Amino acid sequence: MKKLTFILSLLILPVSVFAQDSWVEDPAHSKLGFTVTHLGIADVPGYFGEYDVTIEASEEDFSDAQLELIVQTASIDTRVEKRNDHLKSPDFFNVEKYPTMTFKSTDIKEVSDDKYELTGDLTLHGITKSVTVTMLYRGNIQNEMTQGNLKAGIQITGTIDRSEFDLGGDFPPPMISNEVRIKADGEFTQAN
Repeated sequence: MKKLTFILSLLILPVSVFAQDSWVEDPAHSKLGFTVTHLGIADVPGYFGEYDVTIEASEEDFSDAQLELIVQTASIDTRVEKRNDHLKSPDFFNVEKYPTMTFKSTDIKEVSDDKYELTGDLTLHGITKSVTVTMLYRGNIQNEMTQGNLKAGIQITGTIDRSEFDLGGDFPPPMISNEVRIKADGEFTQAN
């Protein structure tokens, strides 16, 4: 009986493994941005230039997507070098001690057609918290110019509270808002 169970598990395993598609981010057509409010009156945007994100999904509409993101915190860019240097310092990201921040999804729930609540563990500044963001699946297309693999578009929006991650504690609102709005636009290429 044990031998039969083992053989059946070997037959079933390839189906579950190969049913999952891997999608890798196309950096030329993607960005990871954020916005904070300064002095309660002006929105200041920024970006991270170096990150890796992959998605695993077996459903065509990405309704079972599993997303993993690794960001190099030293790649922060707000278009002001002095501000970038300050954000890299121990006052904020402390990039020498915490060179990466990560997000790994743990759950996905459909809100409406092609719109989902994506929940996952965000590790930032050495602290891990569960956060929920909105994921919009923008469809897929075969790129006729490159005759390459299938492409898919994903947009992530949401907010985090920087105070929950002990980020910039000496700079309270309204100097810098605790609310950090995130907007990520990704174009992904099917890897298999």
